[in-house]
Amino acid sequence: QVHLVESGGGLVQAGGSLRLSCAASGSIFSINAMGWYRQAPGKQRELVAIITSGGTTNYADSVKGRFTISRDNAKNTVYLQMNSLKPEDTAVYFCKADIHPRFSVTSRYFWGQGTQVTVSL
Repeated sequence: QVHLVESGGGLVQAGGSLRLSCAASGSIFSINAMGWYRQAPGKQRELVAIITSGGTTNYADSVKGRFTISRDNAKNTVYLQMNSLKPEDTAVYFCKADIHPRFSVTSRYFWGQGTQVTVSL
C-alpha cells in the first residue's frame, strides 16, 4: 500500500508565502516524477509544477518566478515553496507521484488527498 500525504496549506494574505510538503510512504520501490496540481472552485484541475527523479522541473506560466518545486529523494518527499501569493492562487493543492510499488510490475500514479490554500486580499 502506498500513500501520499500533503501538509502545509492554510490561509495567507496576498504577497505572503506558504510551503507545501507531500510525503510518500508505504511499500515503495522507486519514485519517478512528482508534481503539484491545483483545483479552484468551478475549475478543472491544473498542473502547477512537476519535478523528475533527476531534478528537472517544469512550471505553469502562472506560477513561474513565484513558486519553486523541490524534492528530497531520501525522504520520498516533494515540496512546493510558494511566494508572492495572489488571490487567484486560492485552490485545493494536490500532490501526484509516479510510483513503482514493491512487488509490482509497473509504476502508476498516486494522488494525495489535497490541502487547501486560501489567499486573501
